[in-house]
Amino acid sequence: MNPNNSDTFMGHPKGLFLLFSTEMMERFSYYGMRAILVLFLVSVTQDQQAAALLTDPNYQAGIPGLGWTQADALSLYGTYTGLVYITPLIGGWLADNFLGQRKSVLFGGILMAIGQFLLFAPLEVLALSTTASLYLGLAFLIAGNGLFKPNISTMVGDLYEEGDHRRDGAFTIFYMGINIGAFLSGILVGAVVVYTGDYKYGFLMSGIAMVLSVVLQKLFANKYLGNIGIEAAAKKALAENKGKKQTLTAIEVDRIKVILVLGLFVIIFWAGFEQAGGLMNLYANDYTDRMIGSFEVPVAWFQSLNPFFIITCAPIVSMIWIKMGPKEPTSPVKFAMALLMLAIGFVFMIFATLEQGGDLTVKTSMYWLVGAYFFHTMGELCLSPIGLSMITKLAPLRLASLMMGAWFGFQAIASKVAGMIGAQIGAVGPMAIFGGIAIAAVISSLILFFSAHKLIYWMHGAEGQVISKEDTTNQKPATATA
Repeated sequence: MNPNNSDTFMGHPKGLFLLFSTEMMERFSYYGMRAILVLFLVSVTQDQQAAALLTDPNYQAGIPGLGWTQADALSLYGTYTGLVYITPLIGGWLADNFLGQRKSVLFGGILMAIGQFLLFAPLEVLALSTTASLYLGLAFLIAGNGLFKPNISTMVGDLYEEGDHRRDGAFTIFYMGINIGAFLSGILVGAVVVYTGDYKYGFLMSGIAMVLSVVLQKLFANKYLGNIGIEAAAKKALAENKGKKQTLTAIEVDRIKVILVLGLFVIIFWAGFEQAGGLMNLYANDYTDRMIGSFEVPVAWFQSLNPFFIITCAPIVSMIWIKMGPKEPTSPVKFAMALLMLAIGFVFMIFATLEQGGDLTVKTSMYWLVGAYFFHTMGELCLSPIGLSMITKLAPLRLASLMMGAWFGFQAIASKVAGMIGAQIGAVGPMAIFGGIAIAAVISSLILFFSAHKLIYWMHGAEGQVISKEDTTNQKPATATA
């Protein structure tokens, strides 16, 4: 049973709002943990604080952590986020061939909940040291995310028949769910950490949110999703084809080429964007004046700026696309716009470093960070939900979860690159990093903009526009309904 025609809310299947809620709680869990992970790693230990107090009675003790160097913390952060986005390749393959999407989401959610609780209570669980529990907890989060992430997104697309005009709008709604969870997590987790003076309670909140995500999916999936996601797609396709494996058609090959080409530009975008949880997080902590009167804004709250802008601006951006009608940019052009927005965001960070005048003891205005996050968010709105929707349009149904995993795989590469770039701050300084990312983003944007026509031809009408082979000699970027 496909419930989209019989049980709707706001013009969409009710199953969309179940997936919205499931993903919202999972993203609360992920982003809540991400907001404090690097800070937890670099904050000095209790023993180091005690030693500092002996030599300096005026020493201001902070929330204790593991006392890692910034370079080591950012390197681990890059490795973690990279693996978070590469394991969906494995999770998508397992779902397509063995588990089905529904079981994958449930199993993945359970593993992620275990991971968060390992970070919360290392000594109480298996009597592990804090460092050992950190690595084990991250391993559970990585494995669980691999099962959860590609399959929850693919099920959104499965709610709609091919050609259903509601699909792009559905992914915009779904993406708002992601960012409501991310917005609330930065504020609530940051507040709890400040109030309790202990990072572990932030991990506890993230674990509780993950449990709620699993419970929602378990209780309501049968009612609102029907048979969607129960049977493994590749296994079903094999049975329908009487045991004969299907080869890719020429059109399917072209469409997969589009995914792979755009994926290269996605790496560049996310390598810059992912500085938010690492380098920009540390910049907010070390070099930013966070005082509003007598109140000091918690560092983790800056992680809520991006989802706040998503929630407030996504409906406006969606209406702009609709208002443009046939002049709406195609997906490749939107991706080029995203890279340009990323570059503008880092121009704000360049101005922040110029305000320091080379003196890293000078605190810069927090409004530079606000501006950077705003333009990065505008870029994200031109790329991330569009990309999710595009995969469900271009990927063969029997490979849907695998290709969604491949899409997140590009983010995996980007996340590792982001960590490597951020770790260079001590060697080259923030100006070189922010400026270098801005220049790379502008160049990439121009290349993609002038390649758009060819990519639209390879889509073979997936976005409502058909371009003949002869038309691809005209390299002027095409515009069409996305």
